[in-house]
This record gives sequence, C-alpha cells and structure tokens, in this order.
Amino acid sequence: MKILITGGAGFIGSAVVRHIINHTQDRVVNLDKLTYAGNLESLKSVSDSPRYCFAQLDICDRTGLDALFAEHQPDAVMHLAAESHVDRSITGPAEFINTNIVGTYTLLEAARHYWNELDDTRKAAFRFHHISTDEVYGDLHGTDDLFTETTPYAPSSPYSASKASSDHLVRAWQRTYGLPTLITNCSNNYGPYHFPEKLIPLVILNALEGKPLPIYGKGDQIRDWLYVEDHARALYEVVTKGEVGETYNIGGHNEKKNIDVVHAICELLEELVPENPNSMAAYRHSRTSPSHSREGGNPQGNPEGFKGLTTYVTDRPGHDLRYAIDATKIDSELGWQPQESFDSGIRKTVHWYLNNREWVENVQSGAYQNWISQQYGAE
Repeated sequence: MKILITGGAGFIGSAVVRHIINHTQDRVVNLDKLTYAGNLESLKSVSDSPRYCFAQLDICDRTGLDALFAEHQPDAVMHLAAESHVDRSITGPAEFINTNIVGTYTLLEAARHYWNELDDTRKAAFRFHHISTDEVYGDLHGTDDLFTETTPYAPSSPYSASKASSDHLVRAWQRTYGLPTLITNCSNNYGPYHFPEKLIPLVILNALEGKPLPIYGKGDQIRDWLYVEDHARALYEVVTKGEVGETYNIGGHNEKKNIDVVHAICELLEELVPENPNSMAAYRHSRTSPSHSREGGNPQGNPEGFKGLTTYVTDRPGHDLRYAIDATKIDSELGWQPQESFDSGIRKTVHWYLNNREWVENVQSGAYQNWISQQYGAE
C-alpha cells in the first residue's frame, strides 16, 4: 500500500512516517509545506528508504495536489498537516483558518477528484484518514466525564474551532459524496522530536538552560498525555483496519495536571543530568555556565533544584481546564492500547532530549531550516 501523509515533517506526522517505514512494508509519500514546525531532520533515519519520498507542497495548492495524486497514485491519505499551537492561534488566527479549514477542503476536493477516477477495486479500498484533536470537544472541567466519539463539539480557541470545522468537512464529504473517510481525535501528544514551543519540550530545555519554567495560571489544567509512538501505531491501525465513516478517540489513559507534569520532568532531570555526560546540560553548564552546578542537577545552587525555576504566568484566554479521552472504542474494535505509561514515556522523552543535543540545537538556532534548504532546495 502507498500512503500519502500530509504534514509528515511535523511532530506527529514524522512519528507516523517512521513507524510505517520501520514496521511495515508500505510506501510513504510525505507532503509537507515546511513551515517553522516542519523538520526533515526528524526523518533522517528513514529518508534513504526506497519506500519513502518527500514532496514540498502546500495543501492549499490544488494544482500541485492534483499533480501529486496523479504522479504517486496513493491508496490512502493520512491528513495531519495543520497549524496546531493554541497560543499562536489566539494571536494570529488567520493562518489557522487558511490551513486547517481551507487547506482541508482543498485536499478533500483533490482526493475526491482522484478517487472518482479509480477503478472499482481501488476505489473501494481507498481511505481518507483525517487526524484531529480532543480539543474540539471543549472543556470537561467540573465533571468526571470522558470525551467519547459522540461528545458534542464545543471548541474554545481559534485552533480548536478550525479543527472542528475541518472534522465537519470530512464528515460532509463522506455523507454527500461517498468519499471513504475516517476521523481520529487524540489527546495531548509528547515524545521525541517535539518542537519546543509545547509544554513538555519547553520545560525540559528551559530547565537545562536554567531558564524560568512558565506555567499558565495555577498549573491545574488537566490533560490526558499520549506518547507519540503509541499514537502513530493507533493511526496506522485506523487507516488499515478502521470502518469507513467512523470516528475513533485515541488517548493515553494518563490524566495529569500541568504542574505535576512539570514537577515530574524536574525530578527526572535531578536524577539523570549528573549521570549523563553527553547531555546538553552537562555540555553547556560545564563549558559556558559556571554559575550552574551539575551536582545533584541543581541549577544555580537553588535549594529547590529545577522546581525552583517554576514561574506562574497569566493564564491564556479561554483556557480549557480538563480534557480526558475514553479510548474504549479503538480498543474493543481495533485492539489498540497504549504501551507507555506516563512514567515510562516521560522518562524516554527526557532521555531523548538529553541525548540528541544536535537536533535540539539545530531547532533552537534555526539551522534545521538551512539543512532542509541544502537537502531539498529553497521553497
């Protein structure tokens, strides 16, 4: 099977690409616009595979999409391309509307045109899998409820509203035109190769630099945390085994307050940094920051260690206080369950950032964009 993956250079998309190339015999066409969050260095381990190819393209470019479908003849689409950072959607919603809504519409139309031209066998086997978020469901604060596949939509931010809109478009294209679509809504992802604007990588990297660890409000927002490689496995199960027209919620069974997530990272760094001579912390603190003590992982001699860097900042507008996924359906119908607990997943994540200094520094400096230009040419 050949799978067209949009947004395959992003955090979740690159995990899906790596999973498919490393664990299946399927072929992948990675379509990515390469915005600031698209990082092909995250795919260096699979980029030489004969079953992988990359195309730099905007999903709003209908002419380019038609040409791509005609050239590569995919058997399925996994649509992950999206603007995804809530804070950015608050300060600049236009790009979220354009990419997440207009882009999804454009991709649906290109896929429908392509699908209509297939022979009956390939037409019946084709799948359009739209990857979305649990944020479309809104806020569970004040209840013990979980999000199910039938929870009404109540998005709170421009980001979640744009994703809710794209979900509705996908369902409409299935209902109106018969395009064989599936939708998944996931909880908060974390793990290797995560762009450091998001909470977990931001806290890890700021702590290693001795910088403040910014926490919105009181840090009592609750999220269900899903290890990204578990998510990648789930997405492949859905696109290959899911029932057309269905929605599947994907969660990690790991509800945590944001402040508890931050403290867990700090405790791991206290444990791991002194024992890891290759870590970014050891590299930088021992060479450039003599005011940082490596003993006990204690930055600047703070008696509270890394936790002492915690800084509470004004909460963002409309911040949902609790998300939680009921993943019963994907378990009972497709047999998927997460393999990582939060404790095991966060330990793997911290280890990864400690041991992949070059990737981190290239992202922080912007050098990864120069590497992309050298490998693939400027856009």
